[in-house]
Amino acid sequence: MKRLILTILLALSVAATAAQATQKKHSRFNFGSKKWTIDSKYLPRMVDYSSDEKPGTIIINTSRRYLYLILGNGKAKRYGVGVGRDGFRWSGTEKITRKREWPDWTPPAEMIARDPSLPRHMPGGPKNPLGARAMYLGNSLYRIHGTANPWTIGRSVSSGCIRLRNEDVEDLYSKVKVGAKVIVK
Repeated sequence: MKRLILTILLALSVAATAAQATQKKHSRFNFGSKKWTIDSKYLPRMVDYSSDEKPGTIIINTSRRYLYLILGNGKAKRYGVGVGRDGFRWSGTEKITRKREWPDWTPPAEMIARDPSLPRHMPGGPKNPLGARAMYLGNSLYRIHGTANPWTIGRSVSSGCIRLRNEDVEDLYSKVKVGAKVIVK
């Protein structure tokens, strides 16, 4: 009887360990001791980029998950981004109409309708979904902003906004002006 109980306990322990490993692997939260990482191809870098657009223009390639800040002379600074998930992708041309550091977040009514558990308002700060900086695109609901979830860079995860790691959005924010042209393709 003791052997049967020990065998059952051992089997339950193995099953629980396997379930925890699977949960950690697929969880969006990092409960482990290892830091989150992103594919190095999404880290910022200078690249060759031919464009007729003037320096300061932002071009976002949603299918490749990159944002390019045009510098001129065939060069751009490339950043990895998270983009809109299926049904929330968009394209077009906008301008940056305002910029905010540690912006507050008020989810639009459409987002609350999809997920009534969302807060109605969230003050700016490290846990805010807009991250460290936000650049507002025209009169649309879309923004280029930071994220408290850097592992989402390179993925289709948002409701249409373009997200960067907080350190990357701070860098971009310091380089672009209100009125800058943004092309999303």
